Amino acid sequence: MKFSCEKFLLLNSVNSAIKAVSTKNSIPSLECLLITAKDNIIISGYDLNIGIKSSFDANIYNEGSYLINANLLSNILKKLPDEELTLSVTDDLKVKITCGKSIFDLIAIDSNEYPEIPSAKKNESFSLESKILKDLISQTKFARSDNESKLIHTGFLFDLDSKFLTMVAVDGYRLALRREKIYSNSLSKNSFVVPGTALIELEKLLIEDDALVSIYIDSKHILFEINNILMTTRLIEGEFLNYKTAIPTEFKDTICCDIQTLRKSIDRVSLIVSEKLKNPIRFNFENNILKLSCITAIGKSYDEYIFDGSISDLEIGFNNKYILDALNACPSESANLSFNGSLSPLIITPNEGDNFVYLILPVRLKTNE
Repeated sequence: MKFSCEKFLLLNSVNSAIKAVSTKNSIPSLECLLITAKDNIIISGYDLNIGIKSSFDANIYNEGSYLINANLLSNILKKLPDEELTLSVTDDLKVKITCGKSIFDLIAIDSNEYPEIPSAKKNESFSLESKILKDLISQTKFARSDNESKLIHTGFLFDLDSKFLTMVAVDGYRLALRREKIYSNSLSKNSFVVPGTALIELEKLLIEDDALVSIYIDSKHILFEINNILMTTRLIEGEFLNYKTAIPTEFKDTICCDIQTLRKSIDRVSLIVSEKLKNPIRFNFENNILKLSCITAIGKSYDEYIFDGSISDLEIGFNNKYILDALNACPSESANLSFNGSLSPLIITPNEGDNFVYLILPVRLKTNE
Protein backbone atom coordinates (compact mmCIF):
# COMPACT_ATOMS: atom_id res chain seq x y z
CA MET A 1 0.00 0.00 0.00
CA LYS A 2 1.26 3.45 -0.86
CA PHE A 3 -0.41 6.85 -1.18
CA SER A 4 0.33 10.56 -0.86
CA CYS A 5 -1.89 13.46 0.24
CA GLU A 6 -1.85 16.76 2.06
CA LYS A 7 -1.27 16.15 5.77
CA PHE A 8 -4.48 17.83 6.87
CA LEU A 9 -6.62 15.41 4.85
CA LEU A 10 -5.20 12.36 6.60
CA LEU A 11 -5.19 14.09 10.00
CA ASN A 12 -8.84 15.14 9.70
CA SER A 13 -9.90 11.59 8.85
CA VAL A 14 -7.80 10.16 11.67
CA ASN A 15 -9.31 12.66 14.12
CA SER A 16 -12.80 11.51 13.10
CA ALA A 17 -12.21 7.75 13.13
CA ILE A 18 -10.14 7.74 16.34
CA LYS A 19 -13.29 8.64 18.31
CA ALA A 20 -14.35 5.02 17.86
CA VAL A 21 -11.01 3.46 18.81
CA SER A 22 -11.02 1.34 21.95
CA THR A 23 -8.91 2.60 24.85
CA LYS A 24 -9.77 -0.24 27.25
CA ASN A 25 -9.47 -3.47 25.32
CA SER A 26 -7.13 -6.44 25.45
CA ILE A 27 -7.33 -6.92 21.67
CA PRO A 28 -4.35 -5.07 20.07
CA SER A 29 -6.11 -4.58 16.73
CA LEU A 30 -8.86 -2.51 18.38
CA GLU A 31 -6.22 0.04 19.45
CA CYS A 32 -5.52 0.59 15.76
CA LEU A 33 -7.03 2.39 12.82
CA LEU A 34 -7.73 0.40 9.68
CA ILE A 35 -6.28 2.24 6.66
CA THR A 36 -7.59 1.08 3.29
CA ALA A 37 -6.36 2.38 -0.06
CA LYS A 38 -8.43 1.44 -3.08
CA ASP A 39 -10.67 3.90 -4.95
CA ASN A 40 -9.94 6.40 -2.18
CA ILE A 41 -8.50 6.32 1.34
CA ILE A 42 -10.78 5.05 4.12
CA ILE A 43 -9.77 5.39 7.77
CA SER A 44 -11.81 3.16 10.11
CA GLY A 45 -12.08 2.95 13.89
CA TYR A 46 -14.13 0.38 15.82
CA ASP A 47 -14.50 -0.50 19.51
CA LEU A 48 -17.10 -3.29 19.00
CA ASN A 49 -19.86 -0.78 19.84
CA ILE A 50 -19.24 2.23 17.60
CA GLY A 51 -17.74 2.14 14.13
CA ILE A 52 -16.58 5.26 12.27
CA LYS A 53 -15.29 5.43 8.70
CA SER A 54 -13.86 8.62 7.19
CA SER A 55 -12.78 8.84 3.55
CA PHE A 56 -10.90 11.26 1.30
CA ASP A 57 -9.27 11.35 -2.14
CA ALA A 58 -5.52 10.87 -2.47
CA ASN A 59 -2.84 9.86 -4.95
CA ILE A 60 -2.90 6.07 -4.63
CA TYR A 61 0.11 4.22 -6.05
CA ASN A 62 -0.47 0.77 -4.53
CA GLU A 63 -3.70 -0.55 -3.04
CA GLY A 64 -3.85 -2.30 0.32
CA SER A 65 -5.33 -2.43 3.79
CA TYR A 66 -3.38 -2.39 7.09
CA LEU A 67 -3.72 -1.56 10.79
CA ILE A 68 -1.63 1.18 12.45
CA ASN A 69 -1.73 2.11 16.13
CA ALA A 70 -4.23 4.96 16.38
CA ASN A 71 -2.66 7.11 19.09
CA LEU A 72 0.82 6.81 17.63
CA LEU A 73 -0.35 7.76 14.15
CA SER A 74 -2.41 10.66 15.49
CA ASN A 75 0.49 12.04 17.54
CA ILE A 76 2.86 11.80 14.57
CA LEU A 77 0.47 13.58 12.21
CA LYS A 78 -0.12 16.42 14.69
CA LYS A 79 3.62 17.12 14.82
CA LEU A 80 4.38 16.84 11.11
CA PRO A 81 4.78 20.01 8.99
CA ASP A 82 1.78 21.16 6.96
CA GLU A 83 2.99 19.63 3.72
CA GLU A 84 2.25 16.69 1.46
CA LEU A 85 3.07 13.36 3.06
CA THR A 86 3.59 9.84 1.76
CA LEU A 87 2.53 6.72 3.66
CA SER A 88 3.57 3.26 2.53
CA VAL A 89 3.26 -0.25 3.99
CA THR A 90 5.21 -3.19 2.65
CA ASP A 91 4.08 -6.83 2.58
CA ASP A 92 6.23 -7.54 5.63
CA LEU A 93 4.23 -4.88 7.59
CA LYS A 94 6.86 -2.13 7.60
CA VAL A 95 5.36 1.38 7.60
CA LYS A 96 7.15 4.48 6.32
CA ILE A 97 5.74 7.99 6.72
CA THR A 98 7.61 10.86 5.09
CA CYS A 99 6.70 14.54 5.21
CA GLY A 100 9.26 17.21 4.37
CA LYS A 101 12.43 16.28 6.26
CA SER A 102 10.53 14.06 8.73
CA ILE A 103 10.63 10.27 8.39
CA PHE A 104 8.96 7.66 10.62
CA ASP A 105 9.39 3.90 10.38
CA LEU A 106 6.69 1.89 12.16
CA ILE A 107 5.20 -1.57 12.30
CA ALA A 108 1.70 -2.35 10.97
CA ILE A 109 -0.68 -5.21 11.81
CA ASP A 110 -2.36 -7.42 9.25
CA SER A 111 -5.89 -6.19 8.47
CA ASN A 112 -7.27 -9.74 8.76
CA GLU A 113 -7.09 -9.34 12.54
CA TYR A 114 -9.63 -6.48 12.45
CA PRO A 115 -13.31 -7.31 13.13
CA GLU A 116 -15.84 -6.39 10.46
CA ILE A 117 -17.72 -3.18 11.20
CA PRO A 118 -21.48 -3.81 10.91
CA SER A 119 -23.70 -1.46 8.96
CA ALA A 120 -27.42 -0.73 8.91
CA LYS A 121 -29.36 -1.95 5.90
CA LYS A 122 -30.57 1.12 4.02
CA ASN A 123 -34.23 0.09 4.07
CA GLU A 124 -35.63 3.10 5.95
CA SER A 125 -34.03 6.49 6.24
CA PHE A 126 -34.56 10.11 7.10
CA SER A 127 -32.39 13.20 7.21
CA LEU A 128 -32.03 16.51 8.99
CA GLU A 129 -29.54 19.33 9.11
CA SER A 130 -26.33 18.88 11.08
CA LYS A 131 -27.03 21.84 13.37
CA ILE A 132 -30.50 20.57 14.23
CA LEU A 133 -29.22 17.10 15.10
CA LYS A 134 -26.43 18.64 17.17
CA ASP A 135 -28.98 20.75 19.07
CA LEU A 136 -31.18 17.71 19.69
CA ILE A 137 -28.26 15.91 21.30
CA SER A 138 -26.82 18.84 23.25
CA GLN A 139 -30.21 19.94 24.59
CA THR A 140 -31.19 16.50 25.93
CA LYS A 141 -27.95 14.78 26.94
CA PHE A 142 -27.93 16.30 30.43
CA ALA A 143 -30.86 14.06 31.40
CA ARG A 144 -29.29 10.82 30.12
CA SER A 145 -28.58 8.23 32.80
CA ASP A 146 -25.04 6.99 33.43
CA ASN A 147 -26.24 4.02 35.49
CA GLU A 148 -25.19 0.90 33.57
CA SER A 149 -27.55 -1.28 35.64
CA LYS A 150 -30.42 0.29 33.67
CA LEU A 151 -28.69 0.18 30.28
CA ILE A 152 -31.74 1.25 28.25
CA HIS A 153 -31.75 4.69 29.95
CA THR A 154 -28.08 5.34 29.13
CA GLY A 155 -29.31 5.81 25.57
CA PHE A 156 -31.53 8.26 23.72
CA LEU A 157 -35.00 7.29 22.59
CA PHE A 158 -35.73 8.10 18.92
CA ASP A 159 -39.49 8.26 18.41
CA LEU A 160 -40.27 8.69 14.71
CA ASP A 161 -43.25 9.34 12.54
CA SER A 162 -43.30 10.45 8.91
CA LYS A 163 -42.66 14.11 9.74
CA PHE A 164 -41.01 14.46 13.16
CA LEU A 165 -38.21 13.04 15.28
CA THR A 166 -38.79 13.17 19.03
CA MET A 167 -35.62 12.53 21.06
CA VAL A 168 -35.93 11.70 24.76
CA ALA A 169 -33.39 11.19 27.57
CA VAL A 170 -34.22 10.19 31.17
CA ASP A 171 -32.28 9.34 34.33
CA GLY A 172 -34.97 8.72 36.93
CA TYR A 173 -34.94 12.30 38.30
CA ARG A 174 -35.48 14.31 35.13
CA LEU A 175 -36.55 13.99 31.54
CA ALA A 176 -35.52 15.96 28.44
CA LEU A 177 -37.50 15.92 25.20
CA ARG A 178 -36.74 17.68 21.93
CA ARG A 179 -38.79 17.46 18.74
CA GLU A 180 -37.85 18.58 15.22
CA LYS A 181 -39.12 18.10 11.67
CA ILE A 182 -37.29 15.57 9.50
CA TYR A 183 -36.95 14.97 5.77
CA SER A 184 -38.30 11.60 4.60
CA ASN A 185 -40.15 10.37 1.54
CA SER A 186 -41.55 7.27 3.21
CA LEU A 187 -40.85 6.41 6.84
CA SER A 188 -43.02 4.16 8.96
CA LYS A 189 -43.67 4.99 12.59
CA ASN A 190 -40.75 3.64 14.59
CA SER A 191 -39.20 3.82 18.04
CA PHE A 192 -35.74 2.66 19.12
CA VAL A 193 -32.91 3.55 21.53
CA VAL A 194 -29.48 4.73 20.35
CA PRO A 195 -26.49 4.32 22.72
CA GLY A 196 -25.67 7.58 24.46
CA THR A 197 -21.92 7.13 24.00
CA ALA A 198 -22.41 6.97 20.24
CA LEU A 199 -24.47 10.16 20.09
CA ILE A 200 -22.01 12.03 22.30
CA GLU A 201 -19.25 11.13 19.83
CA LEU A 202 -21.51 11.94 16.88
CA GLU A 203 -22.12 15.42 18.31
CA LYS A 204 -18.36 16.09 18.01
CA LEU A 205 -18.46 15.16 14.32
CA LEU A 206 -21.28 17.59 13.49
CA ILE A 207 -19.06 20.52 12.56
CA GLU A 208 -20.69 21.91 9.41
CA ASP A 209 -24.04 23.44 10.45
CA ASP A 210 -25.60 23.30 6.98
CA ALA A 211 -24.52 19.73 6.16
CA LEU A 212 -27.32 17.23 5.72
CA VAL A 213 -27.14 14.14 7.92
CA SER A 214 -28.67 10.99 6.40
CA ILE A 215 -29.77 8.39 8.96
CA TYR A 216 -30.46 4.74 8.06
CA ILE A 217 -32.09 2.28 10.45
CA ASP A 218 -32.77 -1.43 10.55
CA SER A 219 -33.83 -3.78 13.35
CA LYS A 220 -30.42 -3.81 15.07
CA HIS A 221 -28.25 -0.92 13.84
CA ILE A 222 -28.33 2.75 12.97
CA LEU A 223 -26.03 4.46 10.46
CA PHE A 224 -25.28 8.19 10.35
CA GLU A 225 -23.80 9.62 7.14
CA ILE A 226 -22.31 13.12 7.19
CA ASN A 227 -20.41 14.11 4.06
CA ASN A 228 -17.44 11.71 3.96
CA ILE A 229 -18.03 10.21 7.43
CA LEU A 230 -20.05 7.12 8.34
CA MET A 231 -20.87 6.17 11.94
CA THR A 232 -22.54 2.88 12.82
CA THR A 233 -23.72 1.64 16.19
CA ARG A 234 -25.88 -1.18 17.51
CA LEU A 235 -29.26 -0.20 18.98
CA ILE A 236 -30.00 -0.91 22.66
CA GLU A 237 -32.69 -3.51 23.27
CA GLY A 238 -35.19 -3.10 26.10
CA GLU A 239 -38.22 -1.12 27.21
CA PHE A 240 -37.70 2.64 27.50
CA LEU A 241 -39.79 4.78 29.84
CA ASN A 242 -43.21 5.66 28.42
CA TYR A 243 -42.53 9.39 28.28
CA LYS A 244 -46.01 10.23 27.06
CA THR A 245 -47.62 9.03 30.30
CA ALA A 246 -44.79 10.43 32.46
CA ILE A 247 -45.34 14.05 31.34
CA PRO A 248 -48.43 15.73 32.87
CA THR A 249 -50.75 17.57 30.50
CA GLU A 250 -52.82 19.57 33.01
CA PHE A 251 -51.47 21.96 35.63
CA LYS A 252 -52.66 23.99 38.60
CA ASP A 253 -50.24 26.85 37.93
CA THR A 254 -48.22 28.05 34.94
CA ILE A 255 -45.92 31.06 34.81
CA CYS A 256 -43.84 32.62 32.04
CA CYS A 257 -40.15 33.18 32.81
CA ASP A 258 -37.16 34.79 31.18
CA ILE A 259 -34.74 31.87 31.13
CA GLN A 260 -31.47 33.74 31.53
CA THR A 261 -32.70 35.99 34.34
CA LEU A 262 -34.10 33.05 36.29
CA ARG A 263 -30.93 31.05 35.69
CA LYS A 264 -28.77 33.87 37.08
CA SER A 265 -30.91 34.06 40.24
CA ILE A 266 -30.61 30.30 40.81
CA ASP A 267 -26.88 30.52 40.07
CA ARG A 268 -26.42 33.11 42.80
CA VAL A 269 -28.36 31.14 45.39
CA SER A 270 -26.38 28.00 44.42
CA LEU A 271 -23.02 29.52 45.40
CA ILE A 272 -23.19 27.88 48.84
CA VAL A 273 -24.07 24.47 47.35
CA SER A 274 -21.27 21.98 46.60
CA GLU A 275 -20.66 18.27 46.11
CA LYS A 276 -20.44 17.85 49.89
CA LEU A 277 -23.24 20.30 50.65
CA LYS A 278 -26.08 19.25 48.34
CA ASN A 279 -29.01 20.92 50.08
CA PRO A 280 -31.85 21.79 47.70
CA ILE A 281 -32.83 25.23 46.48
CA ARG A 282 -36.15 26.30 48.01
CA PHE A 283 -38.66 27.92 45.64
CA ASN A 284 -41.25 29.98 47.51
CA PHE A 285 -43.92 31.61 45.32
CA GLU A 286 -45.88 34.62 46.52
CA ASN A 287 -48.13 36.11 43.84
CA ASN A 288 -45.69 37.21 41.09
CA ILE A 289 -42.49 36.91 43.17
CA LEU A 290 -40.34 33.81 43.34
CA LYS A 291 -38.24 33.82 46.53
CA LEU A 292 -35.19 31.59 46.14
CA SER A 293 -33.23 30.45 49.17
CA CYS A 294 -30.84 27.81 50.41
CA ILE A 295 -29.26 26.85 53.73
CA THR A 296 -26.12 24.72 54.03
CA ALA A 297 -23.47 24.20 56.72
CA ILE A 298 -21.49 27.21 55.45
CA GLY A 299 -24.32 29.73 55.36
CA LYS A 300 -27.53 30.99 53.78
CA SER A 301 -28.37 32.52 50.41
CA TYR A 302 -31.42 34.39 49.12
CA ASP A 303 -32.57 35.98 45.88
CA GLU A 304 -35.82 37.07 44.22
CA TYR A 305 -37.18 36.75 40.71
CA ILE A 306 -40.26 38.57 39.42
CA PHE A 307 -42.23 36.63 36.80
CA ASP A 308 -45.28 37.00 34.57
CA GLY A 309 -48.34 35.42 36.13
CA SER A 310 -49.27 34.63 39.70
CA ILE A 311 -48.96 31.68 42.11
CA SER A 312 -50.05 31.72 45.73
CA ASP A 313 -48.72 29.57 48.55
CA LEU A 314 -46.44 27.14 46.72
CA GLU A 315 -43.16 26.03 48.25
CA ILE A 316 -41.11 23.45 46.38
CA GLY A 317 -37.47 22.34 46.40
CA PHE A 318 -35.11 21.30 43.61
CA ASN A 319 -31.61 20.01 43.16
CA ASN A 320 -29.87 23.13 41.85
CA LYS A 321 -27.85 21.26 39.23
CA TYR A 322 -30.89 19.54 37.77
CA ILE A 323 -32.83 22.74 37.23
CA LEU A 324 -29.77 24.67 35.99
CA ASP A 325 -29.00 21.94 33.46
CA ALA A 326 -32.51 22.23 32.06
CA LEU A 327 -32.42 26.03 31.90
CA ASN A 328 -28.98 26.00 30.25
CA ALA A 329 -30.25 23.57 27.61
CA CYS A 330 -33.47 25.47 26.97
CA PRO A 331 -33.60 26.45 23.26
CA SER A 332 -35.68 29.60 23.79
CA GLU A 333 -35.23 32.89 25.62
CA SER A 334 -38.45 32.47 27.61
CA ALA A 335 -40.52 29.45 28.59
CA ASN A 336 -43.47 28.29 30.67
CA LEU A 337 -42.91 26.70 34.08
CA SER A 338 -45.87 24.56 35.16
CA PHE A 339 -46.63 23.09 38.59
CA ASN A 340 -49.10 20.70 40.26
CA GLY A 341 -48.05 21.22 43.86
CA SER A 342 -44.94 20.69 45.95
CA LEU A 343 -44.61 16.94 45.32
CA SER A 344 -45.24 16.92 41.55
CA PRO A 345 -42.60 17.52 38.86
CA LEU A 346 -41.79 20.89 37.33
CA ILE A 347 -42.50 20.97 33.60
CA ILE A 348 -40.68 23.48 31.36
CA THR A 349 -42.22 24.01 27.92
CA PRO A 350 -42.07 26.66 25.16
CA ASN A 351 -44.49 29.58 25.16
CA GLU A 352 -45.66 28.37 21.75
CA GLY A 353 -45.32 25.00 20.05
CA ASP A 354 -44.10 21.68 21.43
CA ASN A 355 -40.46 21.38 20.34
CA PHE A 356 -39.15 20.79 23.88
CA VAL A 357 -40.25 19.53 27.29
CA TYR A 358 -38.06 19.33 30.40
CA LEU A 359 -39.32 17.50 33.49
CA ILE A 360 -37.61 17.77 36.88
CA LEU A 361 -38.70 15.92 40.00
CA PRO A 362 -38.78 18.00 43.20
CA VAL A 363 -36.86 17.30 46.40
CA ARG A 364 -38.87 16.79 49.59
CA LEU A 365 -38.05 19.76 51.82
CA LYS A 366 -37.16 19.52 55.49
CA THR A 367 -37.96 22.30 57.92
CA ASN A 368 -34.29 23.12 58.51
CA GLU A 369 -33.37 23.37 54.82
